[in-house]
Amino acid sequence: MGREAELKRNLSLSEITLVGIGNILGAGIYVLMGKAAGLAGNMVWASFLFAGFTASLSALSYMELSSMYPRAGAEYEFARRAFGERTGLFVGLLVIYYVAITASAVALGFGRYFSNIFGSGILIGAISLFIVLSLVMVYGIKESARLAILMTFIELSGLLIIIYVGIPYLGTVNYFEAPNLSGIFEASALIIFAFLGFEDIVRLSQETKDAEKTTPKALLIAIFFTVLLYICVSIAAVSVLDFRVLGISDIPLAEVAAVAFGKKAFVLLSWIALFSTMNTVLVVMLGGSRIIYGMADSGSLPKVLARVHPKLKTPWTAIFGIACFSSLFVFFGDIATVANIANFMIFIVFFIVNISLIKLRYTDPERRRPFRIPVSIGRFPLFPALGALSAFFLFSQISKEVMLYGFFLAGISALLVLLKTRKRKEELLTV
Repeated sequence: MGREAELKRNLSLSEITLVGIGNILGAGIYVLMGKAAGLAGNMVWASFLFAGFTASLSALSYMELSSMYPRAGAEYEFARRAFGERTGLFVGLLVIYYVAITASAVALGFGRYFSNIFGSGILIGAISLFIVLSLVMVYGIKESARLAILMTFIELSGLLIIIYVGIPYLGTVNYFEAPNLSGIFEASALIIFAFLGFEDIVRLSQETKDAEKTTPKALLIAIFFTVLLYICVSIAAVSVLDFRVLGISDIPLAEVAAVAFGKKAFVLLSWIALFSTMNTVLVVMLGGSRIIYGMADSGSLPKVLARVHPKLKTPWTAIFGIACFSSLFVFFGDIATVANIANFMIFIVFFIVNISLIKLRYTDPERRRPFRIPVSIGRFPLFPALGALSAFFLFSQISKEVMLYGFFLAGISALLVLLKTRKRKEELLTV
């Protein structure tokens, strides 16, 4: 099963958009809503708005770059084109870390819900999820996308229930009450995790029909829809329950629903959260396997990871590779801590993606851009500059403990980059 087979372009605009929405509407909102409310108070809606604004700015850069280079490598490809192989490889490794840590944490959350419903072990549920989803992904991108779309509608129903529950309570609290101003931005730094997933639309571009035009449209629709939905959910949640109660809850949205539906809401929301966590792991691993495939295809990772199944047309070795790597982090710990470590990685990635777009406006101005970010001063695009600054600002809101974990993993990535590039130079010298 060699490299000569190519990925098959199966995904339409509606399918890739719903896959992206499904990943954005993942476990983050179900788990982190309470902790965000504890930090930002009734102004948690503003935290979602700022986090969504930051994600949107970076999404604009993803749109233009993906229209220029519709490749599976995504962030790796963008940084490599702008700053060379070393930076591209470093960014790619950060994304792989982010994918693996996120997938393992959410899989552990799945295991907890699975254990509560069926009574089996948490670890058994998490590992079983990796195995089952790996087989689905290898079987076909179309089948994986359809499963993700089905679960997207299930998890969307849970958020709509929260909005419905909150309607009678609208206007009963002061929506500008917050413990302090800094808490709003601390909450934004945390809940950016709830917006991550739009970049997986880009990572699936080599399996998307007419990717140069379809991918930017899908990104725009997915981001706009989720920002609006999250703001509605956050307003409804603090209207029903005091933000201090939400702040100490492990199942905040279930407690909100319980106000209207009683104990049955816990069972209902547990099932919805089960599908939500499953969907997050599925789409995160889909995107992660494609960036591994793209990097291996370019020679930055072992070529064995670029193998495509001759019949199924899926990158089977990359899929099993990301599943195995993700399973190593399954004992990592609390999902809020893990979310912030993932955010640490993605803030660096967003910063580099934005400045990559700025640099390429000068170094590759003639390249065809089916989507071009508006508002520039000469060749200098303003929105990517704001995207880079906002990513840096949220990065500064991360705790010292998370910084320690993040810099340790980033340091390992930098070391691997140096070893890889040195080995390549030695190989060239011996030729």
